[in-house]
Amino acid sequence: MISHIEMISRIVVGAALGGVIGFERDLHGRQAGLRTHLIVSMASATFMVVSSQFIFFQNYDPSRHAEVDVSRIAASVVSGIGFLAGGSILKTGATIQGLTTAAGLWLVAAIGLCAGSGMYIEGLTATTIGLIALTLFRRFENKNDKLMLRYVSIIMEDMPDKITGIMEILTSAGVKVPDFDYERKTDSKTIGLTFNARIPLSLGVNGLIALLEKQVGIHHVHIRLRD
Repeated sequence: MISHIEMISRIVVGAALGGVIGFERDLHGRQAGLRTHLIVSMASATFMVVSSQFIFFQNYDPSRHAEVDVSRIAASVVSGIGFLAGGSILKTGATIQGLTTAAGLWLVAAIGLCAGSGMYIEGLTATTIGLIALTLFRRFENKNDKLMLRYVSIIMEDMPDKITGIMEILTSAGVKVPDFDYERKTDSKTIGLTFNARIPLSLGVNGLIALLEKQVGIHHVHIRLRD
């Protein structure tokens, strides 16, 4: 049996290492950020500590033999984190978002298990490699930190070439729209567009709102954060 100080230390280390990964996610505006990653890692570390140490707190007769499978709780963490990670994956149109965040949650769960089992060096190594993958390797992907990502919904009048005109205006302002969803009710004279937009920091959300509200025929604009 390890001391209470050692058990608490393992939980704290797990929370700290997971928080490092979560801080990087926060820097890039992901909805699963510092608190989510910290809590997932801390919970995993706690589960691991409980899994390995709970037998000593059950007051079993020391003269009698008792067998405990200390891997079962840890294995349940690996399975359970899949549901949480899956919830961070979003599909909008032809675009899938959140895969990296889901992988990050999976990683911090493993980091927490390392810390909870006292494998500090392994947990620190996994944290370091994870940060390298999320930061340095980001440069090799089609990522641009000068663009902010937002989910945009527009309701406008059903006018000829209106969609083409809106997309041309957005493109001229530097806004990138890879794809969009179209909706039109047969008994309505309006159409709805929803899309993921990459907005230049120089334009910003306020600039995009002002740009869209100046266009004739637009009745409603909704912009929110996306993962």
